[in-house]
Order: sequence, then C-alpha cells, then structure tokens
Amino acid sequence: MFWRPAAAMGPADQLAVPPQARLGEDPTTIVRWSGGKARTGSVPYYTVALEDAWPLLVHCRTRESGHEANRFWGAAALLALQVVADGRLEPTLTAHGYDAWKMSGLGPWQEQFDALLAAMPPEAHARGFSHSSPGSGPSMSDPAHLLSAFLDAMADYLPRSPGAAMATGHVAFADRAPQHVPHLLLASPRMAGQPALGVRLSLRLELDADGAESGVRAVVQVHDTVGGHRVEDAEVLWRAVPGPGTPEATRQMESLLALRRAARAWPPLARLLENPGHRGALVLGEDEIDELLGDAVARLARVDCGVHWPRDLVRDLIGRTVIAPRPTAVAPIRLLGAEQLLDFQWRATLGGEDLTDAEMDALAEGHRPFVRLRDRWVRVDAALLRRVRERHLGQVSAGQALVCALSGSAQIGKERVEVHPTGWLADLRTALTRAADTEVVVPAGLKAELRHYQRRGLAWLHHLTTGPVGGGILADDMGLGKTLTLIALHLLNQEDAATAGPTLVVCPATMLGAWEREIGRFAPTVPVRRFHGPARTLDLLPADAVVLTTYGTLRRSTDRLAQAPWSLLAADEAQAVKNALSGTAAALRKIPSRSRVALTGTPMENSLADLWALLDWATSGLLGTWPAFRETFARPIEAGRNAAAAARLAALISPLVLRRKKTDPGIAPELPPKTDTDQVVPLSREQASLYEAVTREALQQIRAADGIGRRGLVLKLLTSLRQICNHPAQYLKEADPAVAGRSGKIDLLDTLLDQILAEEQSGLVFSQFTQMIDLLATHLERRGIPYEVLTGSTPAGQRDRLVERFQDGEFPVFLLSLRAAGSGLTLTRAEHVFQVDQWWNPAVMDQAADRAYRIGQTRPVQIHRFVAEGTVEEKVHQLLAHKRETADMVLGAEQLGLTELGDDQLADLVALRRHGR
Repeated sequence: MFWRPAAAMGPADQLAVPPQARLGEDPTTIVRWSGGKARTGSVPYYTVALEDAWPLLVHCRTRESGHEANRFWGAAALLALQVVADGRLEPTLTAHGYDAWKMSGLGPWQEQFDALLAAMPPEAHARGFSHSSPGSGPSMSDPAHLLSAFLDAMADYLPRSPGAAMATGHVAFADRAPQHVPHLLLASPRMAGQPALGVRLSLRLELDADGAESGVRAVVQVHDTVGGHRVEDAEVLWRAVPGPGTPEATRQMESLLALRRAARAWPPLARLLENPGHRGALVLGEDEIDELLGDAVARLARVDCGVHWPRDLVRDLIGRTVIAPRPTAVAPIRLLGAEQLLDFQWRATLGGEDLTDAEMDALAEGHRPFVRLRDRWVRVDAALLRRVRERHLGQVSAGQALVCALSGSAQIGKERVEVHPTGWLADLRTALTRAADTEVVVPAGLKAELRHYQRRGLAWLHHLTTGPVGGGILADDMGLGKTLTLIALHLLNQEDAATAGPTLVVCPATMLGAWEREIGRFAPTVPVRRFHGPARTLDLLPADAVVLTTYGTLRRSTDRLAQAPWSLLAADEAQAVKNALSGTAAALRKIPSRSRVALTGTPMENSLADLWALLDWATSGLLGTWPAFRETFARPIEAGRNAAAAARLAALISPLVLRRKKTDPGIAPELPPKTDTDQVVPLSREQASLYEAVTREALQQIRAADGIGRRGLVLKLLTSLRQICNHPAQYLKEADPAVAGRSGKIDLLDTLLDQILAEEQSGLVFSQFTQMIDLLATHLERRGIPYEVLTGSTPAGQRDRLVERFQDGEFPVFLLSLRAAGSGLTLTRAEHVFQVDQWWNPAVMDQAADRAYRIGQTRPVQIHRFVAEGTVEEKVHQLLAHKRETADMVLGAEQLGLTELGDDQLADLVALRRHGR
C-alpha cells in the first residue's frame, strides 16, 4: 500500500503511483509521527501487486525524496533478491494445500536481516483502520513477522517460471497462480523441511521380549501441530470412520500424507501404506533397528518425524580390551619382569562398570539385538557380541602387560586396539602416571632453595624409586640441576627407615671433584667417600654416606661394590652405558640396590637402543627384551618415522623418563638468551687441493673392497676429510707446523677471538681431535693470547683447578677436547662456545654448549658451529637436522649409517662442492 498527502505530491511522487495501481475504495486512517508524537490522519491509498511493487521499491531505496518507509521496503526487496539468488528457498504446501515457495533459511544473510529489522521505521509496520469499522483503532504489526512474510512473498513470486518445474518435478510450482495440490508429496528432503500439514508423526519404539524375534516394534503416533497438543496412536485415528469434511477426516488425510513423506525418508515405513489393516505398528528387523540407531533418525527428523526409545533402554553398552590379573595372582611388587601371566580379554561395560562373568556369558548366549541386563534393556551391537563370544585373547607377561597399560594400546592381529588395565595393574598405572603430580617436603638437611621444577623432579624421583618399578631416568637438560636433585633425594631417603642407606654414584672421572664439591656445598652433613684410586675402600662405611666412583673403577671392582647394601644406585652421564652389551653396562647390572636412577641430558645419542638399555637397567627389565622392543617401536620409528608408534612409545616412557629442556616454558626463565650460529667457512686453496686428492685416491680403494674392510676404509676417509677441514697440518701430522693462513676455520677463529677479547669476554673452544687442540695451543701461544688446555690426559686434580681458574677469570680462552670436557663441567664464565669441528651426533654437541649455557649463567651465550663449506661436514650437518626431528618425537635419533652407503652415494657425499657450483 502506498500513500502520500495529495497536497504535497510533486513530480517525483508521481513515480510512486504505477499505472497498475488501484485506488482504494475508502480513505484509510493511518498513524503518523510528527514532533515525537503519534497523530492520525485520513489519506487515500493505492494497492499494487507484488510483481509491480518490488521494482518500484528497489527504485525508491536510493531516492532521498521518497518516504522513509518506502526506502525501508526497497532495502527489504533487495535482501530478498540476494537470498533467492543464493538458492535459499524451497517449495512447500500451505495449510490449505496450495503450492508456495518459502525461504529455507537466511544463512549468511541473517546479520543483514537483523540489521534491517532494527532499522524498520514505525510507518513501515503501521496498520490502517477504516472509519466504517467501529471499535477499530491504529495498531502496529510485529516487525519480524512482517519482514519474514514479505521475504516469503518475494520468494514465492520470483522462482515461478518454467525452470522451476525442472527443479521440483511438479508443474504447480512453475505457474504464476497458486495451485491447489493437497495430494502432493514433496520428494526432496530439503524441500520437506517444514511440512505444511496440521499434524506430524512420531515413532514410539516398544520392546517386547515375547514378540517378534527382534523384540522391537515401532508404533506410529499422530501429533496435532495447530489447535492444541493432542497425541494419539495412528491406529486409533486410521481405524475411525469420520464424516466427510469433518476435522477428523482432515487429520486422517494429513496423517497419511505425513506417513508417505516419512516413508520417503525411511523406506521401511512404506509397509504401513501397503497394508491398510496394520498401519498402526511396524515390526522391525535387526537391520532396521540398526538404522534407527544410526542416520535414519536424522532423515526422519528432516520430515518432522521423531523417534522415541523407551526410557529404560540403555544404549551405552560398549566393549573394551582389558588386561586382567588372575584372581590368584599377587602383584609383583619389585619383579615386574617376572614370569607372571595376566589374562588378555575383551570385556563389556555398562554405564562405565564391567559386566560380571555371568553377565558376559548371558550376553554371549543372546540372539536378539536387545537383552535384559540389571533390570534394564540393553542394545547389543553385533560386532561387540562377536567379541564377547571370543573374549579370551590369550595371556601376556606382567612386563608386557604394563607396556600395554602405559602405552594405552596393543596389537591384536592386524588391528591396534585400546587397552584398559584392571586390578593391581590399573593401580600401578595410576601410581606411575601420577608420579609427576606428587609432592614431598624438601629435606631439612638440604642447604639450597630448589626451583619449582627441581622440587617436582625430587617428588617424581622419590615416588618412582619407592614404588614397585624402583627406578627411572631423570633426563633434564644439562645445567638444570640433576646433581642437586639427586643429593636432595639421598637426604629424603635417610628420613625413612625403609629407604635409608648409602648411595653409590657412578660418574666419569672428570666429574668426581664436581660431585664432591656439590655435596659439600648443599649437604655438608653427608659423609662423602671416593672409591677411586689404589687406596679405595668401603670399610667402615657410614650408613648415610654417598660413595663416588668411576665407570672404569666399577668394571675393575664390581664384586667389591656388589657387597655393599646400597639404598640408591645412580648412574651419572648414563649415556656412558647406552650399549647394553658393554662391560660397563654388565658391571652396572651386577650391583644390587633398592632403587636405581639414570642421570643424563641425552638418554638417546644415536638410536632407540640407547633408551631401551637405560630403561632396561633402571626399571629391571620392564620394557621386555630388545628384540621385542625393536620390532614394536624402534624399527617403525627409525625406519619409517612412524608418528603413531612414536606417540605410543612416548606414552609408555613418559611415567619413567622425566625430560625437561631449558627452552620449556617456565623451566628456567632466568636463563639469558642463547644464539646458535652456523659459521660456514671456505677451505683454503691448500685444503681444497688436499681434500680432492685424498677423496679421489680413497674412493678407488673403497670401490675395490667389500665387507668389514670397506667399512674401515670409509671411516678412514671420513676422518681424514674432517682433519683436512680443520687444518692441513692435522692430517699431515706435521711436527712443527705453520698454523696461520692455511685454514679457513683458524682464520675465522682469529677474527672472532679478536672481537671477544677486545670486549673482555671469554670463550670455550671445543674439538674432537687432540691434535687440533695442540695446533690451536701452538697458534694461541704464538699470538700471545692467554689460554689453558683440558683433554683426557689432564690429571683429575688439575682439571678441577683449571675449571676454578677459568671461572675466576684468570684466562679468557679454554681449549677443550670434546670427549673429556663435553659433559659434567660448569663453565659459565664463557659467553662464547666455539665448536671447531662437529661430532656427528647433535646431542653430544648440545652437551658441549651446555658447559656455558646452564643455571648460573647471567650473560647471553653465543654458540659458533664451524662447518667447512661444500665438504662432507656441510652435508652431514644437513643430515643432522633430520636426526634432531626424530629425537624430538620420542627423545631418540636414528643412526646416520654412512659406512653402509653405496659407492655412488658415498662419492656424492664426500665430493667437494666449490662455491658457486
């Protein structure tokens, strides 16, 4: 309806009255707003068909002279065009059986609809009233209803064309005039979203143990959607004989139409249409029950037909794999690797509780999809029923059972299944997985303030070493305080008679002094004895003493050490016994103790075999044999980088290995920044010529060899090339060499040392080769730069004094061999670490860097890795990046296997790539 006061009508307003408009028979009274007040007035009005009105409305939207209400409905018309263009409409039937298109939802246009609704002016939804209708007065239409009705009217008009018949399959929706088609059943699920009927249906499922084989039938119910909320069984309605034209006749017809629609969504309902005498209920087969427990419910919901299961029906019966100790089995308190067998079986649970054996038997004997358990109906899945009938899967040892329990899964044939432990095995798993969350009181005898992560480490160690496993691995990064944590554990053990007793610490010789100083500093009341040197003895050993020994002494005095009643045995720098077949590892296994702890920042230097060896010692064979571990974890992870296997292994070892890194959030926020820089340096001309000559000659010999002889030649070549990359004099073994100007690495080191010395800073210079250390010492001596040297030949007492002097700032450059000084030392005086040559194991190089970057460091640390450009060093350095990624997955890394490369691969690896090629 358009209106405008005749007196104010100008040329522009003539556009607002299209030729097709018809003048109303009587003027209408409307409400107008003026000065903030409502006023009534009598005006003429015009009626315009929608097909003529909407172009006019869209045109009015941009005319400032047009009325505000017309501009609003122009914006609404434009929104309707956008929604229809987006395809958001569907064909439906009106309550009186006429075809009509409607909006099927606004989707992304909902926000625009809401904004438009909020901006609707009062005139846009004011309703007129006629003076000829006594008692009527001005009123307002509901804005949301009015705007929705307008959009539906636009949706009904716009798609009516011959093309609409192709979309719906019905000519009715293509005609401009609405068609009376009450018999029509819309086929498209999308089109049937809102059935235009006065009733809807639902299915009431009934369980009858004495009925059909399945024991289930679906009873059809009829619900009124208008004029009340009556519900009755369809059988009652359909058997009645109502009079023609009565409301009951209409309900009967509409309910049959609703049934036809539901039958299209779920075909089994078509049987009710085929058998008029039994339309009230449908006996269901097992497959049909499965459908109603699956996606058939969603399909029926789209045609407004609900499905109602009995209230006492329990549908949470599930199956799971459990490892159950035998009823007569006793928990192996300290012997998890013992030959004790546990049952591996499927169990069914109801409401989170396992069924009893009798209930499992009753379940297995059932032949229907529903059974009665614990006075409730239970749905039984066919796959679960098969598993229950074959629920006994075999037996596993206690150690294998705990592996499954901790990793959470097991392999059954070709299927990996989730595993749930029961009984004491479940208690053990809970105890292990909660070890990191326990708390202890820091012992009074400890003269140190533990950081939060060190307190957590102490609680974890105490919980693990006093439990049934008896040990684990503390694998914190170097410098995070593993020594202090173990000293605190020793003090804590002395507070309980069950755990009191002496502690044996086995460590590299270079660390004896550090251990003795740390104990004297943090636990001055604890007696300390070195079991090392010709005068070593354990006579008159105090009950609360800490005994320090080396791995070499351990091998030579195994029997003597095995006689003492150790409460705790700690292997520091435990990567020294990563080879389970070595003499050192064998000696360590012979020392009895109540508990065992491995301390290492690199639990896996080369492969997962390292991890297995340490855990096998610390946890008394908990992980089973190496062949089994290799088949289950090592091969899938190392060969194929199997992320799933790595995740299972991580879950298995997480309760047994406490691993924290300096970079972990909140671990060591007080540490300053660390910068790692790869210093790629070119070879000198002499180095390049020597490199190519040695490579050419060696490859000829390697191609002619095989077996162990070939491997030896490959290793010799790799070592020679690394020496050449350092300095020609190292490879040529010159007695009194000229050092300066012959090596790119020496030239770079000179440049960097000049810079740090000018800034009064200090540096550590690491090399794997003692010959390179000697060359560097000669060079620094000639340059007049103060330095000291620490290698494997440096006496133990002198090592401690050298460390103290460096820390006191007595000399700025410390030359260190990687093997002798790459672990155990605290050298926080250094701001720079120079790794002249790379050990082909990133964990070892990281340990060397940690001599400076550790707790106590207050200045930024710069790590300089020297890599010879275009050589085997650069190529292997790139391979190590992949190795680090594998290590991060499960604390491990795979071997490079360079000696196993083919001739062509080896030649490509060692070939010199000159700059620019």
